[in-house]
Amino acid sequence: RINTYGVDQVDGIVMDLGVSSPQFDDATRGFSYREDAKLDMRMDQSALLSAHDVVNAYSLEELTKVFREYGEEPFAYKIAKAIIKRREDHPIETTFELVDTIKSALPNSVLKKKGHPAKKVFQAIRIEVNQELSQLKKALIEGLKLLKPGGRMVVITFHSLEDRIVKNAFKEVSTPKKVDKRIPQQGIEKIEYRLLNRKPVVASVQELEHNPRSHSAKLRGVERNENEKN
Repeated sequence: RINTYGVDQVDGIVMDLGVSSPQFDDATRGFSYREDAKLDMRMDQSALLSAHDVVNAYSLEELTKVFREYGEEPFAYKIAKAIIKRREDHPIETTFELVDTIKSALPNSVLKKKGHPAKKVFQAIRIEVNQELSQLKKALIEGLKLLKPGGRMVVITFHSLEDRIVKNAFKEVSTPKKVDKRIPQQGIEKIEYRLLNRKPVVASVQELEHNPRSHSAKLRGVERNENEKN
């Protein structure tokens, strides 16, 4: 939150939205579809909502929405339906149980494709559990307010949902509002921010060789105009 630490203005903000590797690499945290563990996925272990709750308590409609919106999973409804059916017998307790359920809902043509078939659903559940996108929106709004004139915010995203939110947020504050030209306007609207790059910066070939995880990284930046004051 703004002013939590007595900071009213900053010269720059860098947000790296990549996941925490130590948490993901710990199989017991239940993030991975390649390791068997209890369903959890909470980045903050004090949080109440877990992956187990989402998988075993959400309705068919809620699961479908989560998988479709946060995972962009084309078989969202079928997977959600398979989960509902399986948990009628007993709760889905582990990551491998969930993976098996997901696979049971997918056609062979999808199962044969490159990439893990549970990847999108696991991403969607993780985002829902940690409320990642709503937290990002709040951070962008508050962060932009904190920038001094001439201050910059740079954000690195790792999947399309995050990138879209950042792109739209930056575009909104750096674009003049549409007005009806037939109505007389008082003065010229001042644009408070300007984009540092219209297209995202992506990893170079050299970076990819040393850091394969950067393949999906996109960087966007915005600057607060010098003539603007908080």
